[in-house]
Amino acid sequence: MIGSSVVLRTRSWIVLCLGLLVVGSPAALAAECPGHPDALGTSRTLVVDPREHPRIGTMQYRETLPLKDHEVVLTFDDGPLPKYSNQILQMLADECIKATFFIIGEQAKANPEGVRKLVAAGHTVGTHSMNHPLTFDRMPLDKAETQINGGIAWTSAAMTDPSKLAPFFRIPGLMRAEGVENLLISRGIQVWSADFPADDWRHVSSDRVYQLAMQRLEAKGKGILLLHDIQARTVAALPKIIRDLKARGYRIVHVVPATADRPATPTTAVEWLLHPPTETVPIARWPSVPSFVFTQTKTLPAPSLADLNAQTEHQPLLPRRTKAQVDVASSLPVPGPDLFAIPEGSLEVLLSTTLSRRAATRLAMASETPRAAKGKAGKPHAARAAHAAHGAPKHTAQAKSAAPKGPASHSTRVATGVKKRA
Repeated sequence: MIGSSVVLRTRSWIVLCLGLLVVGSPAALAAECPGHPDALGTSRTLVVDPREHPRIGTMQYRETLPLKDHEVVLTFDDGPLPKYSNQILQMLADECIKATFFIIGEQAKANPEGVRKLVAAGHTVGTHSMNHPLTFDRMPLDKAETQINGGIAWTSAAMTDPSKLAPFFRIPGLMRAEGVENLLISRGIQVWSADFPADDWRHVSSDRVYQLAMQRLEAKGKGILLLHDIQARTVAALPKIIRDLKARGYRIVHVVPATADRPATPTTAVEWLLHPPTETVPIARWPSVPSFVFTQTKTLPAPSLADLNAQTEHQPLLPRRTKAQVDVASSLPVPGPDLFAIPEGSLEVLLSTTLSRRAATRLAMASETPRAAKGKAGKPHAARAAHAAHGAPKHTAQAKSAAPKGPASHSTRVATGVKKRA
């Protein structure tokens, strides 16, 4: 008896512990989905106040929904279109998933029953304009307001209880414009973008839609997924997306607007950022310096010259020369004028003129050659001297031919002609 009681107690503790684990795990939500024990389910409901956070979705805005890691919000645009919307609605029901649908007014007008099905299934219903024009970024504001009002009017008219319409709006094609956003915000309507799309409106395969959805979700870790419930490729891709969400531990969050009897979920401002800064990540800019309140406003007096051990009389900006510097400057001898005198007929005068150095040197050497040596050299030497003189300017040759035959007077005349030229 004692042994059996111990066994029973042990089994009961095991069952209790297992029960606690099941309740604390996401799989416990599957128990709330009758007939589908392996359903993904909806992990929690997030209540938001459109006036506190009027723009969401990091594809275009700074803020997004305050989701935790591995949390996903499913959104569908452009419906309802019975052929495809009903299939997607059934898939979500089989998995007990709650999503957000942005309805086009013309679709609600043509298929009001589809809108009522969404509300009956517990999904959130917002609006997506009257007929989905892709010109909201350049449309006149009055026409944009007509589009907004038409979508709201026909979608709420399709509902049994118009109060079920959420004040959520997604601009067609995400063609945002500041004037349109300000108009929506002034009316208390929250502007929804997304965190990542799956490109299911493009001409791609369903496999590509599935791959893009999971790749972009994995890259961000959480966020708002943009899909369309009017596409056959979305219908084919959604089961694979849900399968991978379950396999990779993602959880579905249902978003609803705050009301008077349903307050917004408490959050902090930093939670509305996709990747909030942490203690290990440096901030991009320094925080603003707070405005300090000083206890005293009395200022200290400026220091005087006496405090700096300086004379009170006027001090020159530039330092004065000392007596030693004055004595040294006055003791230096003054150079005489003959120090810079240069003989008029010297070689230095010739070299300082505009004549080339080679021509001046040849003229000086020719003028210093004795007349007797010139006679002995004969005609060939005279020809070379004439050739050298030919290289000089004409005025030099003229001065040479007019000069007397003596060597001294010849060099003096050449120097004088050169000096006048200079």
